[in-house]
Amino acid sequence: MNHAYGQASRSPRYSLLFALPLLVFYQVMAAAVPAGPHGGVRNGADVLLQAAFVWLAGSWGPRLFMACLIVAGLWFVAKDLRSNPGRLRATVFGLMLAESIGLALVFGIVVGGLTAALLGAPPPLTLIAGVQTQLGRGTILMLSLGAGIYEELLFRVLLVGLLAWLARRVLGFRPLIAGTCATIAGALIFAAFHYVGPYGDPWELYSFVFRTIAGLFFSALYLTRGFGITAWTHALYDVLLLFR
Repeated sequence: MNHAYGQASRSPRYSLLFALPLLVFYQVMAAAVPAGPHGGVRNGADVLLQAAFVWLAGSWGPRLFMACLIVAGLWFVAKDLRSNPGRLRATVFGLMLAESIGLALVFGIVVGGLTAALLGAPPPLTLIAGVQTQLGRGTILMLSLGAGIYEELLFRVLLVGLLAWLARRVLGFRPLIAGTCATIAGALIFAAFHYVGPYGDPWELYSFVFRTIAGLFFSALYLTRGFGITAWTHALYDVLLLFR
């Protein structure tokens, strides 16, 4: 990988702006999807992230959350542009998309292979069959895009970061040990999250192990390639799983 591209694609200006279309597509599709039997259908990570804002501001909570999310993202982009002035290059965004597509295609093979090696069983036909019986493909597509942006924000950026900070500050772990423990704990929580709620999947050992390994993979990808590529890889993999 070209060093200049690798460094640029991890910077906030490219990483966050690259993730922005996922946020826009998800929000537009979520607004258009009719309510299900349990109310409006949203990605679970999105609901959790909004919960504190709803508690503080009631019905204005989702708008306040979105405003804070956009303002924070623009602040990081502006700060990066001030520190490293220069024009944005469309070729970098194109390469980031190609990289995300390639990673999404490889992801299922690698994680599925590791899971099969651990459990001695072939991959199941699908990991979302339980959801597909309740929701249409349009809704699943919307949730897949939301998984890319919101699950990465919640489980990689916030949760793993918080767990690592607690391990260092409270438990006194060294940074490497703290980061490793936080990554493993975050992956387990990420996997368990998919079985919670009215649209959660039925419990299955294979899918739990698969998602735990996936959580480790996404954490490694986030640390090495940044938020934008990780979010798109996650979203594109979920979309490929839906339409295969």
